[in-house]
Amino acid sequence: MADDATVDTTVDTTTLDDLVASVRASRGVAHKTDIAPVLAAFADADASAVIGAGDDCAALPDGDGYLLFAAEGMVSDLIDAMPWFAGYCSVLVNVSDVCAMGGRPLAVVDVIWSDGLANATPVLEGMAAAARQLGVPIVGGHSNARSERTQLAVAILGKAKRLLSSFAARAGDRLMMAVDLRGAFVEPYPYWNAATEAPAERIRGDLAVLAQLAENGLCEAAKDISMAGIAGTAMMLAECSQVGVRIDLDAVPRPPGVALSRWMQVFPSFGYLLSVAPHHVDAVRACFDARGIACASIGEVHAEPTIDLKWRGETRTAWRLDERAFIVPADRRATRAWDAPAV
Repeated sequence: MADDATVDTTVDTTTLDDLVASVRASRGVAHKTDIAPVLAAFADADASAVIGAGDDCAALPDGDGYLLFAAEGMVSDLIDAMPWFAGYCSVLVNVSDVCAMGGRPLAVVDVIWSDGLANATPVLEGMAAAARQLGVPIVGGHSNARSERTQLAVAILGKAKRLLSSFAARAGDRLMMAVDLRGAFVEPYPYWNAATEAPAERIRGDLAVLAQLAENGLCEAAKDISMAGIAGTAMMLAECSQVGVRIDLDAVPRPPGVALSRWMQVFPSFGYLLSVAPHHVDAVRACFDARGIACASIGEVHAEPTIDLKWRGETRTAWRLDERAFIVPADRRATRAWDAPAV
């Protein structure tokens, strides 16, 4: 799939300053800034994971690779409005986290609270549908049907032979985006659904591409596009890797007719950012092209601690990581490369 076939040219009256402001004010970015004080509370805790907090999964060495362990909680407004879809997404987002680390999912467990079994049923049915489609068994969990409202969290176990990581982006890499455009928004939410109607064999093969990239040495750094949107996800990747990124918004793959201002906030069912060495860019793109997934080089990784957005010939800095932490606790900022004294 050629880049010019996936980039929409719809006239958009939004300005670059508007886009920068929307990134800084987005709900997804605000939620991510809550991570830093949570991590600070565990600063002295013993850890056996080889990947630090801030990646999509904990990675635990197990002799012939890594066990991947992650969990996700679903927002209450989605559960209340669309319980089946919330249940489905609770499995899918965990699978996506494992894939973003170069792994393959093994099994999930759930924790669900509800006011009666009837309120839990559509959530559980959505989870079961996702488990069947994605080939990931639900092997246990915890339930409480005597709660005041329905709440849901799901955890996953996966396996990786070789890791992709948010900590492995390097200055000089190309920032690439892979996204399945064969879907539609779940109105009025920012969720781009390219999953629920997809054939099981196809979506499993699509998700397996990330592990193949890792195992073939074509990529070392990746992150799934989260509720923080495209720029917010790039910020997390950059902060973990102690680098900066410049995103060329004109190159971002998006569906025809969808405004860039909305697409920048998207939470896609299949969407990843990858930091790729220049000599591997064509091979990575070809892997996604073969699956019918839009993939493009959308910018560059650089050494400055900035998240820059470029559009229509102009560039603005959306965030300075040396001035304001994103997901890294403030008391750990001195360990980052750009804070080190010059030698």
